[in-house]
Amino acid sequence: MVAAGRRVAVGLGAVGAVCLLLGGCLLLAGPAIVKEQVLKNVRIDPSSISFNMWRDIPVPFYLTVNLFEVQNPQEVLQGAKPKVNQRGPYVYREFKYKTNITFHDNDTVSYLEYRQLFFRPDLSNGTEDEYIVMPNILMLGAAVMMENLPSFVKLLLSGALAGLKQEAFINRTVGEILWGYEDPLLDTINALVPGLIPYKGKFGIFIEFNNTNSGLFTVNTGMKNISQVHMVDSWNGLKKVNYWRTNECNMINGTAGEMWPPYMSPTSLEFYSPDACRSMTLVYEQSGKFKGVPTYRFVAPKTLFANGTDYPPNEGFCPCRQSGIQNVSSCRLNAPMFISHPHFYNADPSLVDAVEGLHPSREEHALFLDVHPVTGIPMNCSIKLQLNQYMKQVSGILQTGKIQPVVMPLLWFAESGYIDGSVLSQFYTNLVLIPSILDYLQYIFLGLSVPLIISAALVMMSQKHKITESLELEGSCGGHLLQPLCSSRVT
Repeated sequence: MVAAGRRVAVGLGAVGAVCLLLGGCLLLAGPAIVKEQVLKNVRIDPSSISFNMWRDIPVPFYLTVNLFEVQNPQEVLQGAKPKVNQRGPYVYREFKYKTNITFHDNDTVSYLEYRQLFFRPDLSNGTEDEYIVMPNILMLGAAVMMENLPSFVKLLLSGALAGLKQEAFINRTVGEILWGYEDPLLDTINALVPGLIPYKGKFGIFIEFNNTNSGLFTVNTGMKNISQVHMVDSWNGLKKVNYWRTNECNMINGTAGEMWPPYMSPTSLEFYSPDACRSMTLVYEQSGKFKGVPTYRFVAPKTLFANGTDYPPNEGFCPCRQSGIQNVSSCRLNAPMFISHPHFYNADPSLVDAVEGLHPSREEHALFLDVHPVTGIPMNCSIKLQLNQYMKQVSGILQTGKIQPVVMPLLWFAESGYIDGSVLSQFYTNLVLIPSILDYLQYIFLGLSVPLIISAALVMMSQKHKITESLELEGSCGGHLLQPLCSSRVT
């Protein structure tokens, strides 16, 4: 019995020691192994897991466009408040891919990223052939741009507009408004004021948005310094742009908006947007999960499009109007264009009040970005922006009537996408499930080792106690009369 007890104790102790060793190894080496794999696979390197995802985005991306139809154009010409009705959404499947990928010796890589858009009528509320009444962007924009020119030039333009039968509002199809229509006004404006508008023959809001690239990006690969991976080194050869009035506003900060360095902190993230002509900063809002994957949600702060009075660091983006809109005329051919959140969400209430039919909503119009903080890879995102035009009566140009000064919403769009399918499964397995299993195993092994080792010690103590008791009994049996009793007790 004593020998059997000792074998049990040794067995329990051995198993407990093995569990303790395995748990300790996983506790010390497990996080290091996971981190090494993460750092190895988020670099911009052809051998990394994320390289193909970076080069050709494998997840479905969609561009959703909503247009604002003007319901009272004649009344607006007489000075009335514009009344709009949102039309759409018109949904396009968006494909992004990189070309001219060139690695450099200084730990950077250059590339051109192209986008292709294909209309999806099955996901849209309407067709591209539908007609919509909207402001004549070319005419009204040219009028404001020429406001300070000599009166005779404006009279010449007004006469030319009359000859071309140009009016302040146009009735065009969705396809024409977005992707272009023939307009002789372009050639007329360029003849009167050479170089004012660098388009010829055809004009559309998104005419340069499809089958085009967003400029030459050069970003860090992270091969030498993982904390700099995806950070923009230059854009079109520039370390900073020259659109704005201060160095701070002209700086090209953050990434190209696709991925971020790993092991993010819940503070903020930055990216450079060629469409907005500036770097943008989003702030941490909350932690969550997207289909089982832990995420940090980043959103736009209210100061993103605040004017210089309400938020002095934005003074460089002025001349400013109300908070909530940003003047982008300096990077849009000096046209009176503004960007904002959809429906003037988070903007000065006067902007909403000036146009009937707007209904700003956090749920509908706030942008967000859900990023896996360990890898810096976005899991779910929806970037939303609105394009607006400042229009007004311009003396000498009769076609502008009595339009009251107003920042007029033209359209808002959302670029949205999320990781799904086999990409999500691979991502979840390699970067969530396996690390979680390793994490649980280390505590299971450590948790088992404690009771096993304690049990082995208790068994050993019990056996030792029995041996000691037996020896004491043998020593106390000295008389012949007690020998039988002692023998029985010992047995």
